[in-house]
Amino acid sequence: MSKVKVYTMAGEAAGEQVVAAELLERRRGAQAVQDVVTAHRANARAGTASTKTRGEVRGGGRKPFRQKGTGRARRGSNRSPLLIGGGVAFGPKPRDYSKKVNKKVAALAFRRALSEKIAAGAVVVAEGLGEIEPKTKALTPLLKQVAGGRAVLLVTGEQSVNLQLAARNRQRVEVTTAAQAHTYQIVRYPVIVADAAGFEALKARLSKGQEES
Repeated sequence: MSKVKVYTMAGEAAGEQVVAAELLERRRGAQAVQDVVTAHRANARAGTASTKTRGEVRGGGRKPFRQKGTGRARRGSNRSPLLIGGGVAFGPKPRDYSKKVNKKVAALAFRRALSEKIAAGAVVVAEGLGEIEPKTKALTPLLKQVAGGRAVLLVTGEQSVNLQLAARNRQRVEVTTAAQAHTYQIVRYPVIVADAAGFEALKARLSKGQEES
């Protein structure tokens, strides 16, 4: 059994919610989390880095100097990888870094990552988070109490335009919905703050995994 603290938007404690131990995934999924995070970061890479080989660099058709008699090392082209302005040996070429992750593995990784956060007390519920005023200062008391300067992921049950406006000028704060939250966000942010609907939706994603097991 794990307890999740509940706060008001003023940063005042408003009770606790209990999460049953059988709802949390603690036995398996550690490798799934690693695989999903690796795939997420790999899929974000553009893969557009490119260099030219000696055959692609323009020029270099004429021998720069005679073969013998100069005392210098012999050169057949001034586009050799050994020379400035020459081609690049074994340089990067455009490539696809993306990795595939099966749906069941991704779901398991999410349940494991969220379970670890709940067990560690890193998930809190904020009453009225989705109905916040569209002002930056409206988040200050809550974030000061629950985060203390750490990065925060705000999770709501439904998309909230007001919350997006209130959080857009704050550094290290990201807003998402419970349906759109993914494993990398759960792992990346040390504090997760959800409204009541968002927390219930997150628990539903945990229970769905238990039913399929």
